[in-house]
Amino acid sequence: MEKKLTHLKDDRAVMVDVSEKEIVDRRAIASGEILLSDSTIERIKNGTVEKGNVLSTARTAAILGVKRTPELVPMCHQIPITGVDVNFTFEKNSLVANVEVRSLGRTGVEMEALTGVSVALLTVWDMVKSIEKDDTGNYPHTSIRNIRVLEKVKGTKTN
Repeated sequence: MEKKLTHLKDDRAVMVDVSEKEIVDRRAIASGEILLSDSTIERIKNGTVEKGNVLSTARTAAILGVKRTPELVPMCHQIPITGVDVNFTFEKNSLVANVEVRSLGRTGVEMEALTGVSVALLTVWDMVKSIEKDDTGNYPHTSIRNIRVLEKVKGTKTN
């Protein structure tokens, strides 16, 4: 059975009308990573990056990204965000960002979580680009990858 595309009407893009959907608890978790050199990872851990506290700045950027998603992704609804949690973990040669977004609304928050992860990782790159750049001006170690939704939950009806 072919699924009906709800974002098209007479071959033109439209924002889906969600006014008939019930308001429910919603949550999404997204993740992504940035590959970095070992020395850059150590500098982030030790707080010796010249531009400042990388993780604190990236956390703030992720929250702002979540809140501004409808301005960046044309078909996203403006929804009431009730919470954002941003966490970072260090893996071998990478920094992993996880963003959890919560809402009481009529539509999911996975796009907001994905945007938060993307903006967080772009902020990390911006803050470390001068120390990641090689003598030719390239970034041989730096790469953003594996941005994905880990979990999407539609909870119970609210009053």
